[in-house]
Amino acid sequence: MSQFISLQEAIAMTTRYRDDKVKILTDQFAGKDILPTCETFDRETFDKILSLADCQKIRLYFSMDSSLKIRMIIAGVNSKDEDILPAAAADDGGSIGEQGQLCPPICPPSSPLNP
Repeated sequence: MSQFISLQEAIAMTTRYRDDKVKILTDQFAGKDILPTCETFDRETFDKILSLADCQKIRLYFSMDSSLKIRMIIAGVNSKDEDILPAAAADDGGSIGEQGQLCPPICPPSSPLNP
C-alpha cells in the first residue's frame, strides 16, 4: 500500500480540515486556535529519531499541551511496530519529538495546501 497521495488529494484533505475544524469546537473553545492548521518541525528532529537503533518508521501522535492546543508528538517505531521510547519517563534524550512551530500563530508562506 502506498503511503503517498497526490497533491490534488492533499489539497482536498487540508481544505476540508480548514473548512470544518471550527465546526467540531464547542463555544467554549471556538476562536482560541486550539486546532492548528499545521505544525512545522526541523529536519534535525526527524533525522535524530530515524537514527535510533532499529527505527523503521515514524509515528505521529495527536496530543494537547497545557494551554489546550493540539500538538503533534513524533516517535520512532521499531521493526516490531513498537514505539521507541526512553527507558525513564523524565528522559528527554532525543527520542520523542515535539515543540514544532504551530500555525497559527506562526504560519508558513501560502501554498496550495495552506492558501
